[in-house]
Amino acid sequence: MEEEKRSFLEKLLATFKVEAAEHIHAISSGLIALEKASAPQGQLEIVEVIFREAHSLKGAARAVNSVEIESICQSLESVFSALKNKGILLSPALFDLLHRAVDMLGQLLQTIGSKSTGTEKVQLEELVHGLENMWNKISLSSQRKEPKTTPGEDFLATEAEGPPLSRGVMALPSRFEGKPILADTVRISVTKLDPLFLQTEELLSAKLTARQRATDLHEINVSLATRETEWARISPVVRTIQHSSERPDEATGPGKKNSALPKLLEFLEWENTFVKSLEGKLAVLAKIAERDSRALGGMVDSLLEDMKRVLMLPFSTLLENFPKFVRDLSRDRGKEVDLVIQGSEIEADKRILEEMKDPLVHLVRNCIDHGIESPEERTRKKKPTRGKITLAISPKNSSKVEVLISDDGAGINVSKVRAAAIKLGLISEVDAQKLNEKEALSLIYQSGVSTSPLITDISGRGLGLAIVQEKVERLGGTIQLDAQVDVGTTFRIVLPLTLATFRGVLVRVGAHLFVIPASRVEQIARIAKNEFQTVENRETIQLKGQAVSLVRLADALGLPREETAEKPLDKVPVVVLGSAERRIAFSVDEVLNEQEVLVKSLGKQLSRVRNISGATVLGTGKLVPILNVTDLMQSAVRASAGALPRAPVAAPAKREAKKKSVLVVEDSITSRTLLKNILEAAGYEVRTAVDGVDGYTQLRTEQFDLVVSDVDMPRMNGFDLTAKIRSDKKFAELPVVLVTALESREDRERGIDVGASAYIVKSSFDQSNLLEVVRRLA
Repeated sequence: MEEEKRSFLEKLLATFKVEAAEHIHAISSGLIALEKASAPQGQLEIVEVIFREAHSLKGAARAVNSVEIESICQSLESVFSALKNKGILLSPALFDLLHRAVDMLGQLLQTIGSKSTGTEKVQLEELVHGLENMWNKISLSSQRKEPKTTPGEDFLATEAEGPPLSRGVMALPSRFEGKPILADTVRISVTKLDPLFLQTEELLSAKLTARQRATDLHEINVSLATRETEWARISPVVRTIQHSSERPDEATGPGKKNSALPKLLEFLEWENTFVKSLEGKLAVLAKIAERDSRALGGMVDSLLEDMKRVLMLPFSTLLENFPKFVRDLSRDRGKEVDLVIQGSEIEADKRILEEMKDPLVHLVRNCIDHGIESPEERTRKKKPTRGKITLAISPKNSSKVEVLISDDGAGINVSKVRAAAIKLGLISEVDAQKLNEKEALSLIYQSGVSTSPLITDISGRGLGLAIVQEKVERLGGTIQLDAQVDVGTTFRIVLPLTLATFRGVLVRVGAHLFVIPASRVEQIARIAKNEFQTVENRETIQLKGQAVSLVRLADALGLPREETAEKPLDKVPVVVLGSAERRIAFSVDEVLNEQEVLVKSLGKQLSRVRNISGATVLGTGKLVPILNVTDLMQSAVRASAGALPRAPVAAPAKREAKKKSVLVVEDSITSRTLLKNILEAAGYEVRTAVDGVDGYTQLRTEQFDLVVSDVDMPRMNGFDLTAKIRSDKKFAELPVVLVTALESREDRERGIDVGASAYIVKSSFDQSNLLEVVRRLA
């Protein structure tokens, strides 16, 4: 009995989590819409819906004995009841408090069933107390003065004080539209659908195998037809021999025949009849195999398409939290931002949406952090004070979708991108100047390249766009960047609608077979060897009037060059691949065909193999690697550089590398010791100072490669120390990393103003982040 009760409670809790998540999302979306709404009737409708959502969530929480969620909902009900009764003024402070309540509901839902920590209890008490205070103020205000309104007047007047609200423009969920839920729908856990979909995908192998067997039978029939042709050619000779064998043999005497030859001829006649019979049976079998292959292929394609549709979700499921994310981040950065989402009803594979969540979050964060200017700066540039971020999804064709992320901010300074790439040693100054604007912009995808003047705990390291590009291309997509200074920045991402199966080009290099994703193949051609040209000691070919680098695929993959007995080809097959703004032609021994490919992972043990993204099984049963085009392009550049003739250089005598010297300025002995130990363990030579005055004194007497400083210190704080360092020409280029407990927007902006190279907040301190920043700057 106890077991049944526990099982029932577990099922009830699981149901509650799903229902509660919908209520919380509806409340959050309602708050965003309420911030945007201006018409009194529209405000009233939204408040009514949010009130009901909070009430429903309270009842559901009571059913599973979640006292914490119930108490927050009770306080929210009180506030929204006051809004309904026209007894409260909307203000940025009120919206901030309500959004905090929604965030707390989400946190409690994640940890429901587990014991609350002391910190969570304190946060909950503070939040409920804040809501109650708001309610008490409302009650007192209502007792002192009855609000006066006239018909048509905005009963939810918004206070003008405080920073302007950041708004997200997004369609509300269906519950806001008052549409009834369809009765012919049923909830099925995705964990049950995923294995079913994977098994359906496996049927593709059976389809390819059946097709291969039909092809094999067809080839056997072709061989038998060749044999039939040969028999028709030789049969007159056999008949001549047969006639001559019927005459007397002089060796055996008059009237006697050679008995062995007729038997041989008789066998040949029987063998011919038997092969014809076998040929007929094989022809019938080949037709049946071809018919069965088509039928199986049709059923597999239909089933796979149906299962793909089952797991297709609208982009709105991915973007539902973006309006709140934009609101919170823009307010934290002191900016005014409108988010416009278009085409969110378009559907894509659930796995693609899951993989694209972090890249899209990063791009939108970049728009707010680096793109959209402050209201004051936008006013100086004669722009609207509110910035605009557009996230638009549109179908590219029947199998691809385009995601556009754009802002109307400061754009990207190409000269700064060039300078950052040169500083990191990714490109020489001479080569950088040869790049056109589009090619120079593509350097921003290189790891470490950033135009941000300050490294913080969330941005400025130059890693984000490199990761975004890697994830997009791993999904078989492409990303393009357009930017104009003071006009804005636009990212265009093209993605496949489904993930597991795609078209691949099968190529042969020596005895090895490889599959190249067809979506990344720009062109396949056969180029005469006399058309190969050498430019700057590198082989190139001319395609559509442009010089394209040529690299042997074997060299890019590090395969040894094998001697072959094959006759050298007059024309060499080449496959032209594109990644970002770069195109490279790869020469192969043979392009076999293009076919459907089912991607198989290499397993946890081989989660990351250079140049290889996965594997597939051909219809013949042969396992073939699938090439990673992004890796392959990088390997091609290295292979091309390594192919250049180099003069022998005498090996320099080995000597121990000099350790980088770091000055740690921190008044707390505990924090000072912690930072010193972390940096020394990473191989740095560390000296310490107890405050800004001590630190600056040591700087003038000793040589340091980098300074790590606290901010809040006696005598001279970190801001003043940084400003003093920057005012001295001798230390103008010395990197300064501020590690501090001060995390407000104003403090970060002051860090930028005084010239700090990085700003790390202690509340989110992680030693790996510190070491990454120090390695990059030192």
